[in-house]
Amino acid sequence: MRTLGGRYQLEQCIGTGGMSQVWRGYDEVLARPVAVKLITADQAADDGCDERVRTEARAAARLAHPNVAGVYDFGTAAFLPGREAPYIVMELVDGATLADHLAGGPLDWHIAVRVCAEVSAALTAAHAHGIVHRDVKPANVMLTPSGAKVLDFGIATRTGECDRQPVGIVVGTPAYLAPERIGGEPATPASDMYALGVLLYQCLTGRLPWPYDTAERMLHARRHTQPEPLPPVDGLAPEVAELCARCLATDPDERPSSLVAALVLAEAVDVRVYVPPIALPPARPRGNGNPVDLPTLPGH
Repeated sequence: MRTLGGRYQLEQCIGTGGMSQVWRGYDEVLARPVAVKLITADQAADDGCDERVRTEARAAARLAHPNVAGVYDFGTAAFLPGREAPYIVMELVDGATLADHLAGGPLDWHIAVRVCAEVSAALTAAHAHGIVHRDVKPANVMLTPSGAKVLDFGIATRTGECDRQPVGIVVGTPAYLAPERIGGEPATPASDMYALGVLLYQCLTGRLPWPYDTAERMLHARRHTQPEPLPPVDGLAPEVAELCARCLATDPDERPSSLVAALVLAEAVDVRVYVPPIALPPARPRGNGNPVDLPTLPGH
């Protein structure tokens, strides 16, 4: 057991990926459990690693939202002699990932729609700050007693920013990449909404809208075939099926915004989600001089 930054005690590794490990930890200063994301030694050897991780931490720290896992701190520590590696201290989220739940098959449609409403609300907060997640998928959504939490802004980027990757390498998970992203276009909120459409389809059916046994076959199918229509789901509100189809539109301009998706999905299951305040134009006077009440839910 070791302590980072003089305060974060590492207790147990709870997750490992290609770029990082996530540890259950304890903040000795504030006396609370935390999650600590440690960048692997191979990644830390990259000269630009510290700045990328710092950017991730800053991006996520700006998103004070009930459906986004909070970021508390950023630092570096010497894990190898003479080499500093960055780490991020985050909210410790208890629960199971959406991927774990989907391993047992599709969700009840009420639960599926509620989860996707909360994910959409989280994306609304990110998009309002000019941030695109770029990797919306079941493994990055945690289901907790207080609702869904969107995790891992590790490859998040500013809206419209080009990938800082070699030519031919696209950031993201193939099954959830929007068509324009496969072609190398920059990430935008619309590309996140495409991923949300795949997520909603998967939650309702238990499968992806294309055959998917290898990444190569998936990308080939994505280039040459349309997604399979959402099959009938008993009791599902027709506006949800329509929204799913719109999210999966090939043309990014035809996809709904994260705000509209959050509102439509939340209303379909009669739940409330938090979306950032929206500036509305002033009320116009009626003919008798009384103000006209403007809608508070744009696009809905």
